[in-house]
Amino acid sequence: MTQPSSIDAVVRGHLCTGCGACAGLAPRLFRMEDNPETGRRPMRIVGSEDPAGEQMALAVCPGAGTEAKPPPAADLSAGVDGPSHNEWGNVLEIWEGHANNAEMRWRGSSGGVVTALAAYALASGAAGGVAHIRQSTSNALLNESTISRNEQQLLSAAGSRYAPASPCDRLNEIAESSSPVVFIGKPCDVQAAASAAKRDAAIKRNIALTISIFCAGAPSSNGTRALLATLGVPPDAKVTSIRYRGEGWPGEMAATYVTAKGEEHSTRSISYEEGWGDILQKHRQWRCQLCADHIGEFADISVGDPWDKPRASSDKRGASLIVVRSERGRAFLRNAIAAGAVTASSRSLTSQAEAQPNLARSRHILFGRLIGLRILGLAAPRYRGWKLTNLWFSKTTFKDKLVTVLGTMRRAFRRKLWQGEAQAVKGSIGTDSTAARP
Repeated sequence: MTQPSSIDAVVRGHLCTGCGACAGLAPRLFRMEDNPETGRRPMRIVGSEDPAGEQMALAVCPGAGTEAKPPPAADLSAGVDGPSHNEWGNVLEIWEGHANNAEMRWRGSSGGVVTALAAYALASGAAGGVAHIRQSTSNALLNESTISRNEQQLLSAAGSRYAPASPCDRLNEIAESSSPVVFIGKPCDVQAAASAAKRDAAIKRNIALTISIFCAGAPSSNGTRALLATLGVPPDAKVTSIRYRGEGWPGEMAATYVTAKGEEHSTRSISYEEGWGDILQKHRQWRCQLCADHIGEFADISVGDPWDKPRASSDKRGASLIVVRSERGRAFLRNAIAAGAVTASSRSLTSQAEAQPNLARSRHILFGRLIGLRILGLAAPRYRGWKLTNLWFSKTTFKDKLVTVLGTMRRAFRRKLWQGEAQAVKGSIGTDSTAARP
């Protein structure tokens, strides 16, 4: 097994996360397109060349692997009972809170905190834009990246989108922005943005704050199609909107569509547990099974569901678990609370483990999955400094170890991972190309 030497090799090796960093850093070479079976993937533009851009794209590619983020300087607030850095990343503070704007809170997946923080950044002048994803304006089954400039644009995109997303394809635009931008994405997206910022002064200067959403994996658009079938959408109908979460916590899934006769309809709603647990998670891309960071530890602030809270409460408006991971994030959150954008109360530093135990287990067993792939000579991401070996030996039983290795090998055979994933090619020289920054 060898490490990928190009973006094409990352895709062929089933390692692409679909973050879009290659398209954002080398727009002459790549465009992101949806593959229904796998997810968002880069399309190489025939005839175009940009060796420096491609080298940069490969250097920041989270699919190929990531170097662990070093722990912060000693923080007295953590005390002896602070969470393990190897398991949970940098944890300076943990809060539970919600947006004070009632509509943001209702439409958000768990309290609307991400939207509220982004809106506060715009209102306070801390940022002039927010890079995030929204439902595609041309196809409701897909996502598209955008940079919002006002609260209404943010509000229209509030709520989860359990479909492939590539917010990093805006990195080139962020670098050229005349004002700082808040970047919102999945953990792998934020990893790529943080890595790009380390290597590019313009990107570093123009990212005012990074916010990551806890992530258990990204389903392909075939997952959305399976969801729509369960909701009863006719195959020949045009879907106009999909609600994956929101309108209460944890929210229900539903869609609207127009029939071939032009009749508008709304589907029934199904629970989050049914929509995610029984349908969407079965369509997660392979690379998500090999992820070391489901909790956004490269972000300034990461946000997720407080699953340790009862879901039968009479108050369905929801709240978010807010994890502060940097001093920049700490200052920003406290300012947002003081300004009344967010209401939040402090929680213990072990709250991540209480609220998201499954995400900890994913990291504990990851080394066994990597072993299974290496035994078969298949591609695997390289994690430098993550201490995955220590976690695997100290946090898992012998049965866990055996099941993880053998289970990974079995899934590799079932998915035929030795057959390389195809990368699409688009156009010819000059086709759909965009000038990159010098």
